[in-house]
Amino acid sequence: MDKQASIENVHVHLPIDDLTPAIFEPQTSIETAASSSNSNTPSVSRPRQSNRAPEKRLTLFALRLAVLEKAATGLGTLGFIWATVVLLGGFAITIDQTDFWFITIILLIEGTRIFSRSHELEWQHQSTWSLADAGLNSFRAVKSRSHGLVRACKAVFRVNSVKDSSHVIKLKVKNRKLEKKRTLTRTWTSSDVPILPYGQWVFLSRNISRLLYWLQLASATACVVLSLIKLVKQNYGEVEKGDTDKRNRKSALTIFYALALAEALLFLLEKAYWEWKVMGKKLLDRVSDECELGPVGMVSVRRFFYDAYSKCVNGSIFDGLKMDLVSFAMELLDSDSSDEQLVGVRILERFTKNPRFCEDTLQKIGITITVIERLVEMLNWKDPQEEEVRKSAAEILSKLAGKKQNSLRVAGIPGAMESISSLLHVNRSSAVANCGEISRKEVVSDKENYGYWAFNELGLQILKKLARDHDNCGKIGNTKGLLAKIIDFTHAGERLLRDERVTESQILIVKRSLQVVKMLVSTTGSTGRQLRTEISEVVFTVSYIRDILRYGEKHPMLQKLGIEILTSLALEVEATERIGGTGGVLKELLNIFFKRSMPEDQNHVRIVAGEALGMLAFESANNCHRILKLKVLDKLVDALDDPLLRINSARILRNLCIYSGCECFQHLRGVITAAPTVLMGIMTEENKLQEVMVGLAAHIFKYMTSEEASAMFKMAGIQEADLAMALVQILKKYPQPQTKIPRIRRHTLELAIWMMKDSSTDIQIFKNLGLEQELEGITETTSEVESFSIFSGAIGLSRYKISIHSLVETAMNLLADR
Repeated sequence: MDKQASIENVHVHLPIDDLTPAIFEPQTSIETAASSSNSNTPSVSRPRQSNRAPEKRLTLFALRLAVLEKAATGLGTLGFIWATVVLLGGFAITIDQTDFWFITIILLIEGTRIFSRSHELEWQHQSTWSLADAGLNSFRAVKSRSHGLVRACKAVFRVNSVKDSSHVIKLKVKNRKLEKKRTLTRTWTSSDVPILPYGQWVFLSRNISRLLYWLQLASATACVVLSLIKLVKQNYGEVEKGDTDKRNRKSALTIFYALALAEALLFLLEKAYWEWKVMGKKLLDRVSDECELGPVGMVSVRRFFYDAYSKCVNGSIFDGLKMDLVSFAMELLDSDSSDEQLVGVRILERFTKNPRFCEDTLQKIGITITVIERLVEMLNWKDPQEEEVRKSAAEILSKLAGKKQNSLRVAGIPGAMESISSLLHVNRSSAVANCGEISRKEVVSDKENYGYWAFNELGLQILKKLARDHDNCGKIGNTKGLLAKIIDFTHAGERLLRDERVTESQILIVKRSLQVVKMLVSTTGSTGRQLRTEISEVVFTVSYIRDILRYGEKHPMLQKLGIEILTSLALEVEATERIGGTGGVLKELLNIFFKRSMPEDQNHVRIVAGEALGMLAFESANNCHRILKLKVLDKLVDALDDPLLRINSARILRNLCIYSGCECFQHLRGVITAAPTVLMGIMTEENKLQEVMVGLAAHIFKYMTSEEASAMFKMAGIQEADLAMALVQILKKYPQPQTKIPRIRRHTLELAIWMMKDSSTDIQIFKNLGLEQELEGITETTSEVESFSIFSGAIGLSRYKISIHSLVETAMNLLADR
């Protein structure tokens, strides 16, 4: 009693039914959807952030600047027309010489300012193209008065501030290397175009915008001074009585000087507002921080602001309000400029990883097929100069494929699978690919080859997310060479799995590849059969998994994934024989299944090992013989008392009893010692455990004589009538087929038939208990769920040779014969 109580206590604390995989039970679409929703981010809509688009402040800022700019431009145009038509045209001869020159100078400096203004934005826009000088081209650098010359010298000599953080320094060095490489191409980087020879610093495009900026301020200031002098002094010359040519001269000049003053003041107001927001309020810095774009975020923010401002100035003032950073980045992806592509892909990558912006960003990318096509195209860019663009594109697609609708769009692009396959680089020269050996040199060089590891991991991650869809699995399988590549990454030898110095990226690659293979072999329908066949036909598949089982005790997750792959492959008869015929696989599975020293948090590995053994023994006489040759029958019988192992142990024993054949009868005689435990399980347990115990009992008794059976009943302290009553109660408890335990009614009938055949007394007992009425109920409620031994999703595999109707008929005949 104490032993039984302890077993029940353990059973209560271990949710064995939940831990055991459900390949022996059908899975409805509702269950599948529930499980997939649990594995992904919860679909419950979260409240939207109040500040989801920090760049809105930039577009509003651009609109206000555009209002001032257009107002100043309008006044300037009116003043120019007034001067040329009214003053210089109508009063050119009669106005005072001083006014003539004042007007001329004002028009000239205003013309200079307007010219400078019309081109400043263009040059500023050009100056944002160079990512290497992001720090030098920020607004602070453009606007700084006290440090402008120092910063310019730094630009010439490429001096980096030692005070920068190590991350920023590395980024700048990398970008400068990238810039040097790019200068060898056939086109110029527009920000570095020398306008004149031997004057490169003065005439660099990034410095011309600064010159134009100061020229405008000087022009506007001069205009204010000249206009104020004339408006204050009002010295427009004397007008004699009767001189009609000069009677409106004073008013005309006053109007002109007032227009010039108003225009210049509006422009200075615009610049003051600009300085206050940019330098005082640090608007661009704050937006960059809120967008969380990283060290080079200012480049993106500046470029976005210039584009928005350009649209407001050159078109409607409301055009800039329609812009956002995501659309802006998507436009940059289609650019021919490598720097612009990099800016665009950086923005999208940051936003797709940011919880605040990822939902809107992925939604916008997902409905824009041209952007997805561009990102897929970037996966094929193998030029070292484009490594960051390629990696960022892969990161974005990895996030995009996380949503089912988007994954279908990604996989639907022609050549998408081939592009994703290009991310997978198998380095056969490394020791990891040769017998799984890894040396210290390779561990050190792992950082140098980080690009390959990163691309491999991203490629496998994208495939993993795409493989959630049935159709995508078919496309993966049909892509030439892709399956072989994925399986190559599952290779991990003894030294890789046991070496303490192994890098995390190497283990992650093996894990990702195993996850992808598991999803492929778990596919249902004809697609799943084809994939399982093709994967099992790859000669390395099973041997690679065997190495993981043998040497992967430090990596239980890898072992679990490998075992689950074997379980799914065993759905195909040919694959079952290949697995069993690969030396050591069954032995390693049994070692894991019986390994009591395994930590409690790794019990799931033992459970899936038991299920794999059950599947490999199912309908395979060869594998049953191989298991029996390993002399584990007694261990399997003892495992019936282990709450963790008894379900799968009962399944393995049942399959051994059914499929081993007559030649193994004597080998299996030892199974009769399990009868007392099995009988107690039928009487006291419920649900799945009760199902497997009833199923095992129906076949254990076939190895006993009537005398041995009676002895086993006495040993268990159970009467045959008690067992008969328990079986009838099971049929009454389950008047309908059960998805979680689809075979319990079939197994109950099998055991009841054996009992009635073994003893005529049992027939009368069953009759008295009302078995006949229960059999009639089974006939009325039988479904296809009860007709199959195993399932692939909701699809039944391996139909029973004897239908449940035949079992009912056999039982009815036995009752009638009585």
